[in-house]
Amino acid sequence: MAALFAAATPARAETPGTPTQAAYLAERLREEPVYVTDQLPRAVPRSTKREFTRLAETTGVPTYVLVLPTESVRDGKELLGAVHDRLGRDGLYVLVDDHSVTDATAFGVRAPAQEAWTTQLYELPYDAGPLLSFERFAEVVALGPDKASARAEAARERYADDEPDAMFIGPADRRNQSFLTGILLTGLPVLILLTAAYVRHARRRYAGTARKAKTAARRMPSAAPAVAAAALAAAAVALTATAVFDQTASSGTKPPTPAEMSARVERVAAGLLQDSVYTDPESPRVLDARRLDRLHQRIDDFRRSDGGGPVYVALVPQTSENESAGDAELFAAAVHAKVGEPGVYVVADPADGTINAYNHGLRLDGDRLRFGLPDDITLGDSGADESDDHLLGERLDALMTFLGRTPRTDRPVEGSSPAPAPIPAKATALPPLFATDFWPGLLVGVFAALTLSAVLAGIASLVLRRWRPATEAPDSLPFTAPARPSTSYLRRTAYAEVSALIRECSAVNDVPLARNRLDAALLLLDGDPGRARRMGTDPATLVTVIALARAGRAALTGRDGDLCCGVNPLHGPGVRLSHVRVSATSRRLLPVCELCRDTAIVDPLGIPPRLLRLPAPSGGDRLPYYDATDGPLTAVPRGIARVVDEVRETAGVH
Repeated sequence: MAALFAAATPARAETPGTPTQAAYLAERLREEPVYVTDQLPRAVPRSTKREFTRLAETTGVPTYVLVLPTESVRDGKELLGAVHDRLGRDGLYVLVDDHSVTDATAFGVRAPAQEAWTTQLYELPYDAGPLLSFERFAEVVALGPDKASARAEAARERYADDEPDAMFIGPADRRNQSFLTGILLTGLPVLILLTAAYVRHARRRYAGTARKAKTAARRMPSAAPAVAAAALAAAAVALTATAVFDQTASSGTKPPTPAEMSARVERVAAGLLQDSVYTDPESPRVLDARRLDRLHQRIDDFRRSDGGGPVYVALVPQTSENESAGDAELFAAAVHAKVGEPGVYVVADPADGTINAYNHGLRLDGDRLRFGLPDDITLGDSGADESDDHLLGERLDALMTFLGRTPRTDRPVEGSSPAPAPIPAKATALPPLFATDFWPGLLVGVFAALTLSAVLAGIASLVLRRWRPATEAPDSLPFTAPARPSTSYLRRTAYAEVSALIRECSAVNDVPLARNRLDAALLLLDGDPGRARRMGTDPATLVTVIALARAGRAALTGRDGDLCCGVNPLHGPGVRLSHVRVSATSRRLLPVCELCRDTAIVDPLGIPPRLLRLPAPSGGDRLPYYDATDGPLTAVPRGIARVVDEVRETAGVH
């Protein structure tokens, strides 16, 4: 009856390997409350066991910790329950993998396991690591159920949509930091130098008054301050980058010792010296007794066959955090070196079901074994994917058949020497800041500084041109000057011409004629060139300022004629006096420019449209400039000297 009852009541663990796996882990916890696997030396070295033990003692309840590869656990809660049943001790059972706490269950004690797991899941970034994850877990467990529940809820609300920032950076991040540092290290100093050069040029070119122009011409700033500022900027960038980008590793894991790196290989090798088939006790069992006996028989048959030899089968998971970095060939070579016997070394992964076989010293065709092994054996079919044991028993049996049919060679074939796995300390070490993409960044920084300085110079030029509009070439004035100018045009042009004359006079001495005309123009503006741009100055005054300024600039170039075009004073200097038709019924003796002279000869009726017309003081239609005002502008037909005299008389200056 007891046997029938036991058959009708299945054990807690229904998977084939859980009893053996759970029994092994329970015995390890019976020895010490924390068990750290030797299969994760790169992520969780066994030396961290002391830290896990210390943290487990802070929870306030008996705590048992299992640190295992993710690949070795099918169902975490089921495994913890099975281990508890076999250990027979109440307490908090915690399962940790190479990243964080994965499962936790309390048996017979009051501990907020779920709340602590939730808190560490939300509060920590993905790269925090298993030790820090368990530290946060133990901290929350020690708070008690009520406070732990509140903290878990707060963590869930705070980080529901935005997880915490990563604690470490990777090689790609370091390359980005190096690239940015290179850009700033050259870009900022070059930009300072280019900006200083442009400012020097602008101060010399855009001086606003005669006094400022003389100061800019005689006392330009030295380039030494700009060079010093650029050097300081480069030093500041280098020091700041070194202080800000101070990360040296992509992980907080302590590098493992050589003993920790070789522990798993030594364990497997020792097992294979006792039995040709080694089953990892930390993993679920994938070969039942019948399949295991069948595999042993096939191995013995191959050993006794012609050209055969020993076959060593290691049923162990291969993870990227083990000593071989997940390389099955490298693991097989390391085990062969420890075992010290020739043979075929088979690595069968109970986690993903892959099978790899490597010949070390037998008379077997190495190419056929390396490249001719069927996928149905190495990877399995869809049925293997769906099965918990990946049908490893049947596929290992097929492998032995394949080995029996492999062609023999005359001499033993040695296995290849795979490349060594990355050294843990070097694998997690970040490259120096002033390396990798730092050098391209230097070139990009120079190019970026040139581009940015060009853009800034363009913007500054537009602003300065709006502040000091450019003057037009004298030869083009008869063609471009409007006959009905707007007030804004007159303001802009008057300011540009006066400013240009101020600069040119400051650079040339002993030209009294030009200076007299400049003084007259400034009298009309009360000594302030900026007044030309402001509202309140009438159009007739602005035209007079333009005519005087252009006449002054002409005197500086050696063209010191007194005539100004009387048809349109905006045309510039006149070449002769001529009777021109100013309307359909009247003529007038006026000085004319070359274009107006030719027009008067070829097309007399073309002069009236070219006649400068200004708004009448009382409003209404525009009038010829000599009828629109009674100011100094009316003296234009009598020459610039007369205009200067009229300005002085009007201002009361002698």
